[in-house]
Amino acid sequence: MDFRKLILSLLTASFVAWANGPSAPRITPTIVDSVSHPTDHFTQGLFFDGKELIESTGLYGKSGLYRRTLEGEVLDSIRLNPQFFGEGSTIIGENIFMVTWKAKKGFVIQRKPFKLVAEFAIPTEGWGLTFWRDVLLMSNGSNKILQFSPKDMSLKRTVDIKDDKYSISMLNELEVIGNTLYANIWQTNLIAVIELPSGKVQKYLDFTDKVNDLRKKYPDMDVLNGIAYDGKDLWITGKNWPQIYKIKDFQ
Repeated sequence: MDFRKLILSLLTASFVAWANGPSAPRITPTIVDSVSHPTDHFTQGLFFDGKELIESTGLYGKSGLYRRTLEGEVLDSIRLNPQFFGEGSTIIGENIFMVTWKAKKGFVIQRKPFKLVAEFAIPTEGWGLTFWRDVLLMSNGSNKILQFSPKDMSLKRTVDIKDDKYSISMLNELEVIGNTLYANIWQTNLIAVIELPSGKVQKYLDFTDKVNDLRKKYPDMDVLNGIAYDGKDLWITGKNWPQIYKIKDFQ
């Protein structure tokens, strides 16, 4: 059985309990601006490099990495080999780290211009990726965030993500602001706001109203996925979404 389908089936009962039981508060952030987003981009990772956006995309034969301006001009791109399904990405110094879904492999890509410079192994599937303090944080669809040394990709520790007594699984795309981790919850319209290093969920950003409105016009778009911080504001998007949205009221 597909790993994601298995996780989804196992999660159903606990998800219902979590959705109806004690949980951190949910807030609906205010959208203040938007820029265009290619609807053929299956967004897996999103982050800022200065004023430019870096996006990693998924799907076999379509996975890649893109550098673009907020106005939509693509400045650089690189494609993964067709056997790899691209996932999350993040920047460390002059390199970008990007993981893949099932291949248990990641890539180090030169920041400017894009150029593949190294490969590395990961012990599980790769979903989301970000950088905090001196470690890479990776999600894999479970309720755990794995911490790796970027020097040799050795696993340093794992953090269980919990909202009260409920474990929060299906953690996907990641972004860090200070000691706060923002994580998409796959197959929901929520972004969990998580305290580091404890792993405690503080609240959820709820985009249900926006997603429902978008689906009326774009029925083929996929789930919410993509979180980027420009140093002041948070930007969010989704797989095959038409826009990237700038929001406030997220902290």
